[in-house]
Amino acid sequence: MGLLATAWLLALGVSESLAANNPGVLKPSQRQYYGQTYGEWVVSYWQWAWSIPSASNPWANDPDGSFAANGQSGPVWFLGGTLGDTVTRSITIPADKAIFVPVQQWIFGAVAFDCEPSNPGVVCDVHSLRKAAADATKAVDTMEVLIDGVSVNDLGDYRVKSPSTFSVTVPEDNLSSVPAGTHSPQVADGYYLLLSPLSAGSHTISVHVVSTLGFEYDNIYNLTISP
Repeated sequence: MGLLATAWLLALGVSESLAANNPGVLKPSQRQYYGQTYGEWVVSYWQWAWSIPSASNPWANDPDGSFAANGQSGPVWFLGGTLGDTVTRSITIPADKAIFVPVQQWIFGAVAFDCEPSNPGVVCDVHSLRKAAADATKAVDTMEVLIDGVSVNDLGDYRVKSPSTFSVTVPEDNLSSVPAGTHSPQVADGYYLLLSPLSAGSHTISVHVVSTLGFEYDNIYNLTISP
């Protein structure tokens, strides 16, 4: 590893042993990256995903990447996952943005059809929500992520939970058809990657997941990093 690359990784707080294992992939920990911990970025990811109207939602309703820039702000760019669908998306991302990649992501709670208001009459019980999220997260048979053709190793080490319950604020046209406003509680669990900014030019991130819950998907992100 060259001196410049080593200095770059150390400046981000990444050890050389991690860099050798998965270059540019930040390791989940309690330390902050770009102002938040990994778990806090998971919360921010879900708050972003639910804040955008259903018709133009880059997480649940974007087969080709047309809506990928919706709601993006700050130092981290969120890649939208799917509801278990296979998609290929072409996305242009500004330079110097870290990239948050959902691999196998789960949210349970008030807006996710588990309890009120999205499931009327069912009281939100945080213990039950956390157990359901953990069970769904563990129900995975295969996970593979390639970044520019190189496999990310030890994906099991990138499981991240929301550090506490959290709220989401939804618009009128939202994914769960609940009243517009702020709803809680939610919990999140799953596998997520936070990448250091990629170099200018073209890159591809491929995500392949097979769940024992009966679904399989391939999400391909063709990225252009603008100089």
